[in-house]
Amino acid sequence: MMIATGILLIALPILFNVFFAALSAVFEYPGILRQSTPEVLAKFRAGGSRLLVIWWGFAMTAVLFAPVAVLLSAQLAGADATLLAIATTVGVLAAAVQFLGLVRWPFMVPFLARESETASPARAEAIDIVFQAFNRYLGVAVGEHLGYLLTGTWSVLVGAAVLSSPVLPAWIGIVGIVVGAVLALCSLEFVGPFEKNGWKLAGAVVPIAYIAWSAWLAATGILLIIAGL
Repeated sequence: MMIATGILLIALPILFNVFFAALSAVFEYPGILRQSTPEVLAKFRAGGSRLLVIWWGFAMTAVLFAPVAVLLSAQLAGADATLLAIATTVGVLAAAVQFLGLVRWPFMVPFLARESETASPARAEAIDIVFQAFNRYLGVAVGEHLGYLLTGTWSVLVGAAVLSSPVLPAWIGIVGIVVGAVLALCSLEFVGPFEKNGWKLAGAVVPIAYIAWSAWLAATGILLIIAGL
């Protein structure tokens, strides 16, 4: 089971980054979100079924995070049981909110994109409100704010568990705590005074933090495989 968990820990960041790169190439994501609703939806229509599959795959990487969180906790023998239980719960919640934030793209946005193609001015305005409102709710509040916060918290908890377990080296735990804390801090990007335009520092740090988080997951997976051999 330790080797299987290690393989999942390596596969998850690879799949996440592959789908993210595909969205960047095909849909100019995430930069396209700064454009107007008609421009975003027109680009979405142009992407066709290939773009829908990419968005669906990207959402499924969030689902994959749930078993990763459960299985990793099971491998950290010697760590505090309560700490592991909390980490598992937070990890599953992180997977759920990230999935909810992403799943609107392959299921809700196609409808809005089709409707906007021949919409009257009044209907186009309604589509704009719906699209932007769901971006703020599912995208920013659920997917990003809660996603960053819970993912970061899970990483900190796992890092702490690693420090109290003989299974993995201490530096893996320290890196998890540091990267997790940065992700949790970045969850404040659109909170309070930053609600309208976002906290630019957090916006710049998030991509770097996720690259570091991906590398940490992969390194943890590699070390688990070595430990299980």
